[in-house]
Amino acid sequence: MTQPDSAYAAARAALDAKVRLVPDFPAPGVLFEDLTPVLADAPSFSAIVDGLAAACEVLEADMIGGLDARGFLLGSAVAYKMGLGILAIRKAGKLPPPVFHQDYSLEYGQAALEIPADADSLRGKKIALVDDVLATGGTLRGARLLLEKAGAQVVGNVVVIEVPGLGGREALAGVPLIVLADTD
Repeated sequence: MTQPDSAYAAARAALDAKVRLVPDFPAPGVLFEDLTPVLADAPSFSAIVDGLAAACEVLEADMIGGLDARGFLLGSAVAYKMGLGILAIRKAGKLPPPVFHQDYSLEYGQAALEIPADADSLRGKKIALVDDVLATGGTLRGARLLLEKAGAQVVGNVVVIEVPGLGGREALAGVPLIVLADTD
């Protein structure tokens, strides 16, 4: 596995080179950071996956949880690289019953996440949650509560970028957070 510091530096360089900045989207005053060009460029995508995998390795995860939908893409690549399983944490209504269900708040309303209720294989698992963006932290917090219902332990949250000033870090207090785009 790549050393975390060099993996993080390579991921940051890929983000700096390839993220498309879109002013005033989705609303005036917002600077949207589009990851699509990063993911479409093979070396940049590899750098992001390597950085996420290095973070998950530091967390000593034995399974990756990918959040619907871009977290599936990133989490699957990380799990494959690490030789781990991937748990797709779905938006409500996408899985057949029975399911574990968790409602959570977003900046613009309510939503819910689900996983299969026969997920006894999750009991005692150390899971790192992987997603693309941390904003308010509602989705990652909801995923944590959902996995705790299933008997799993969330050992960390790993994201590519963070939207500052929306309280995401505070919502995830008590669980490690690694943001690849952090400059610290």
